[in-house]
Amino acid sequence: MSKETAFYGRLQAMTDRWMDLFGYHAPAVVTDTRQEYRAVRVAAGLMDFSMLRKVDLDGAGALALVDSIVCRDVSTLGQGRIAYGPLCDADGKMVDDCTVMTRSSGGDQVRFCGANDRDYEIFSAAAEGLGIEARERTDELPHLCLQGPNSRAILQGMTSSDLSSQAFPYYTFREDVEVAGIPVFMTRLGYTAELGYELWVDRDRALDLWDALLEQGTGHGMEVIGMDALDLFRIEGGFIIGGVEYDPTVSPYECGLGWAVDLDKPGFQGRDALRDAEQASTLRLTSVVLEGGGAEASGAKLSVDGAVVGFITQAVVSPYLEGKTLGLAKVDRNRNQPGTAVEARVGGEAVPGRIVRHPAYDPERRRVKS
Repeated sequence: MSKETAFYGRLQAMTDRWMDLFGYHAPAVVTDTRQEYRAVRVAAGLMDFSMLRKVDLDGAGALALVDSIVCRDVSTLGQGRIAYGPLCDADGKMVDDCTVMTRSSGGDQVRFCGANDRDYEIFSAAAEGLGIEARERTDELPHLCLQGPNSRAILQGMTSSDLSSQAFPYYTFREDVEVAGIPVFMTRLGYTAELGYELWVDRDRALDLWDALLEQGTGHGMEVIGMDALDLFRIEGGFIIGGVEYDPTVSPYECGLGWAVDLDKPGFQGRDALRDAEQASTLRLTSVVLEGGGAEASGAKLSVDGAVVGFITQAVVSPYLEGKTLGLAKVDRNRNQPGTAVEARVGGEAVPGRIVRHPAYDPERRRVKS
């Protein structure tokens, strides 16, 4: 049964279209998907992301413990910095794509964020007997994402803290910010390929923060958005999600996270299996544009010259590409070059297309770093 986030009551008054996301009620659509999409691309959008799992690890050696589990080398991650990458099991298969945040200069306070209940189980088991406390904080720290080119202006009008890119760069976090007088844990992250921030807040102040953001954001064109719009952003921006681009049978090389596996660091969970998977995993994540098919192209096999070379994980009708079908796809690593002509089987019909530069939207990530 889906759980309710701290913001459920406010959202329930705005929509009756819901879905389950990682075990929580999440709005599929709040107003209109295309309207919500446009708001984020030209102004700002607010979404409830409280369902992301949060784990705090406190105690001497906390960062070293996390480094022994996640695939990316975070051993020298500085205070205030964020690292993104995969968490794999002992067999080198994906458990989660996650962020690691170092909250102290000595590495004895670490915050982890992912989307799988196994995260806490893994860290709490590893911390046992080491004098490190692992705390599950998901419901204690409700989580809003404010995304879009006006997001900084909205927040800057609600705080005395400097939120400029120079003072608050991409992939960093702040714990000294108050928004409308409410203390928040703020990150420069998002899932839309736009400038954006994430705001974590104590549960007893969650609705105060929501109401203040709604009041301030209205004058900046802000809309509350649902998860259907988020699918458009993630596929245009090349972002992966568990249950679609990966599951417990998939290696990080196959789902687009091979770059974040640091095989040269000392032993970590799944390292030996990942060393073998680097060559054994033949599929690589990319983007493909089709001449038709829309959402029905999700799951379609892709062929080159009659030979199957991969498949589409999820496809959408892309507003950025003026209504063309855009999909994330897993394609044989020898055939995934941009410009390669492909054919998809959609509803028994052959639909032509081509592999394009990945991600399709702002591949240099200029907008998120602005």
